[in-house]
Amino acid sequence: MPSVLPRPLVAAGALALTIGVAAGCSSSSSGGGTQTISPGASTAASSPATGPAGSDPAAVALVPASIKSKGSLTVAADASYAPNEFLASNGTTVVGMDADLAKAIGKKLGLSVNVKNITFDSIIPGLVDGRFDLGMSSFTDTKARQKQVNFVTYFSAGTSFYTKATGGPTITGLSSLCGLSVAVESGTTQEADDKAQSTKCTNAGKKAVNVLSFSTQSAANVALNAGRAQVGMADSPVAAYQVKTSNGAFKLAGTPYGTAPYGIAIPKAAGTMDQAVLAAVKDLISDGTYNTIMTHWGIQAGEITNPVINGAIS
Repeated sequence: MPSVLPRPLVAAGALALTIGVAAGCSSSSSGGGTQTISPGASTAASSPATGPAGSDPAAVALVPASIKSKGSLTVAADASYAPNEFLASNGTTVVGMDADLAKAIGKKLGLSVNVKNITFDSIIPGLVDGRFDLGMSSFTDTKARQKQVNFVTYFSAGTSFYTKATGGPTITGLSSLCGLSVAVESGTTQEADDKAQSTKCTNAGKKAVNVLSFSTQSAANVALNAGRAQVGMADSPVAAYQVKTSNGAFKLAGTPYGTAPYGIAIPKAAGTMDQAVLAAVKDLISDGTYNTIMTHWGIQAGEITNPVINGAIS
């Protein structure tokens, strides 16, 4: 949720922070993998060039008649997860990597795109009941989520920890969280990881993890800055962006874990829409538009070359 960036600045005490990820969505699987924001990453809320104009007839042919007839896609995103998805300075327009990619997919499919700002844990229910056509909010493709929606993979990310730059606890991994207060976004795999770790802590005779769940990643970041939480967790590109734009208030801690694919969430009832989206993403990778978007937001380290349907690893 994710984003992170030149989203609206949120005041926390005397410090105004650019709030970043969901949308915490990293996988809870174990593993290595570091996702960093390149030093030259753009912090402008503008979109890069979207590549060659025109739709792809082969991809358009895969679009279900119900969507083709309305001529548009409604895409849900939790705009509190910069640089993946966040609000522009007008406070209403959703921008970021996912918004740019959604528009590029729409162009390939001959459809206009409307990106709506929705709380992260409301997106999948909204896909299931038909309110949205796609969910593009830094979703980790997991087998549990596949029970409700299909995914087309398009990125790779892990989870990172971050703390206050001074006075924060020493974090080496999930096992370091026993007895600490951790701020996360509701409905994310970070929240699930922390709750699972809390059980491990108490089973080992240690203090539980105090999991502080918030409706947005922005609120979780404010809690950390205000001292209500000792640790923050988010998808690695989002955590890195948050640290970069915190004016020295935050620092990354420990080692990223749980590298896994992001997926574009698609209602199972949408027929061949997953095939249409897959074809569009492959086109965008082939013609260079995908790399242009990822490079614009400074997260090209997470690029993939072989998108698939339902590529969860756990």
